[in-house]
Amino acid sequence: MPAKLTAAKRKTALKKLKGWKLQDGRDAIEKTYVFDNFIEAFGFMSSAALVAQQMDHHPEWFNVYNRVMVVLSTHDANGLTQLDLDLAEAMETLAKGRARKG
Repeated sequence: MPAKLTAAKRKTALKKLKGWKLQDGRDAIEKTYVFDNFIEAFGFMSSAALVAQQMDHHPEWFNVYNRVMVVLSTHDANGLTQLDLDLAEAMETLAKGRARKG
């Protein structure tokens, strides 16, 4: 089972992950991606799903039209682990050039 992140590791990681923040009331990180349209949002989700399946680490997410709201936490560890950071980084790479800024 992956170990929960230390406070120092968590703080450092969040500085690198633009737009990601700690979720209120839970040991998790969250981000909302905004795309030009539904097809771009769904394409991002499809690509991210393939990565998540390879990692055997799956996001909590919600999609409405051009928005994809993502929450990452490792349920087995009951909190944030390196797996969450790795998946967030992969999602950032996938969203590059697709998601709107801001």
